[in-house]
Amino acid sequence: MKQKLETIDLSQLILEPAVPVHCRDICDLINLTYRGETGWTRETHIIGGDRTNLDEISTAMAKPDARFYVVYLEQLLTACIYLSREQCHAYIGFFSVHPNYQGIGVGKHILHQAEDIARQELAARRIRMFVVSQRPELIAFYQRRGYQRIGSQEPYPLQLKIGVPKVDGLTIEYLEKRI
Repeated sequence: MKQKLETIDLSQLILEPAVPVHCRDICDLINLTYRGETGWTRETHIIGGDRTNLDEISTAMAKPDARFYVVYLEQLLTACIYLSREQCHAYIGFFSVHPNYQGIGVGKHILHQAEDIARQELAARRIRMFVVSQRPELIAFYQRRGYQRIGSQEPYPLQLKIGVPKVDGLTIEYLEKRI
């Protein structure tokens, strides 16, 4: 595994539609970025267990009006993001950047591309996501990119089987941006 990079040519990072053969890599990357041992996006201090599984990724990939996008560098899945068309907005999920590529602008670049795809291909005027409320650094990352809290919190969604809270009172909230 490479050590953390200091810089990268962001023009190399072009989101491409994922295909079913990418499901295992996508699942592994998401679990690494949210429940791994390194990277600023991990949430192991508040949530245990895997963030996703192969069935969830395969099911999400098969949905109409939804798609995973991926970026590979040197055969390593560097980033992935999921976009789906919801009623009157696009939804972002499973956004992950490999820990070796975090903190050098990759996430900002990928997010901007995803917003363009949502606007151009999904004809969305707004884009929405949910985040764990107890992740102020993650919320701040999105706020710096124009996302706003829409004012509602819900209990952590245990029914989605996206990990087990390690702290009491864990909640999620929705962020939204006009695109």
